[in-house]
Amino acid sequence: MSVTIRALMGACALGALGTAALAETTITVATVNNGDMIRMQGLMDAFNEAHPDIKVEWVTLEENVLRQRVTQDVATKGGQFDVMTIGTYEVPIWGERGWLVSLDDLPDSYDADDILPAIRGGLTVDGHLYAAPFYGESSMVMYRKDLMDAAGLEMPEAPTWDFIKEAAAAMTDKDNEVYGICLRGKAGWGENMAFLTAMSNSYGARWFDMDWKPHFDSEAWKATLTDYLDLMNNYGPPGASSNGFNENLALFQSGKCGMWIDATVAASFVTNAEESSVADQVGFALAPDNGLGKRGNWLWAWNLGIPAGTQKEDAAKAFVEWATSKEYLALVAEKEGWANVPPGTRTSLYENPEYLEAAPFAQMTLDSINAADPQNPTVDEVPYVGVQFVAIPEFQGLGTAVGQQFSAALAGQVTAEQALQSAQMLTEREMMKAGYIK
Repeated sequence: MSVTIRALMGACALGALGTAALAETTITVATVNNGDMIRMQGLMDAFNEAHPDIKVEWVTLEENVLRQRVTQDVATKGGQFDVMTIGTYEVPIWGERGWLVSLDDLPDSYDADDILPAIRGGLTVDGHLYAAPFYGESSMVMYRKDLMDAAGLEMPEAPTWDFIKEAAAAMTDKDNEVYGICLRGKAGWGENMAFLTAMSNSYGARWFDMDWKPHFDSEAWKATLTDYLDLMNNYGPPGASSNGFNENLALFQSGKCGMWIDATVAASFVTNAEESSVADQVGFALAPDNGLGKRGNWLWAWNLGIPAGTQKEDAAKAFVEWATSKEYLALVAEKEGWANVPPGTRTSLYENPEYLEAAPFAQMTLDSINAADPQNPTVDEVPYVGVQFVAIPEFQGLGTAVGQQFSAALAGQVTAEQALQSAQMLTEREMMKAGYIK
């Protein structure tokens, strides 16, 4: 580690905690098993050197399991975790309920104003910051340029869904286990429903109208699900109903996907020659649209939050500050290269010429993040905030239940029509029970 980085991290720690010593404090951090989080665990020597009195224990979980565990713990004040990896969906709901510790007192050296406005806005409730972003993302098209060239096609910077269908057909070679498109199929409000809700926005669909009436019986949702199933059944990999982010990442890295529409954060992993067999052939494009004014891209951040009631707030804040700081980005750059730093959180990163040169996906990531509008996510007016989710407490259960119906349709267990009917009925029932509709 350079002297400069060590000095900056030391200053960062002192800014957060003053000169008060922490007496052998152990904090437990719950996190998701995504690549950037795993990488952070390998860089903990730097944190330990700056904070010798804080010991960090990790609980690393698959995405759906993480959400269940941290939601149960924070709602019941279980005290199992001192730092939680939570998403843009949870932060405003939990912050409003008083379940999270405010991070307004992070020192000036942390430079919270440097956080990208689109990302910071999703983590702020009534002017108070309730979580710090570890990485931010939208979604975009990642594709193999060699297969696109072989198909005689050229990917537009802003493709339509019709072009995606054409390209998926042209690039599929099932005899050689090359599939034209890989998309999320695993059930979950943050798995297949993240993709399908964002896709549906570009088709003119919405979860609810202004009276909170569910809209899965609309022609727009029928077109969304039908096209999704056609793409996956004709040009997708086998067993797709079990595939989430990590499974599709592995498929793409091994050369088995012509296109993959998913989180922009994947870009550094698919272009890393040590991990990806197609690293030198990857191109990027905006998420597709249907000419209705909305693209099928989402807005998300994985963030570090501190549950209210923790007995180790100072130590937890020291860790959150370190892990989401400019200095941490510099540490990753030194150890792993600029292309591998956690993206999508800080304005200064996208003004850094070293990063822009090293990361060919940087501008597309920033453009995708800026194109998402959580306040106006759909073609028609809606009463909710959120691009690939609906920012109400009931959505976590609803989104997963609907996701199970759509995953069953992908597995061939029910038809698209049956899945949509079930989604409509179960959503109506839950919204009536919750008092949104009568």
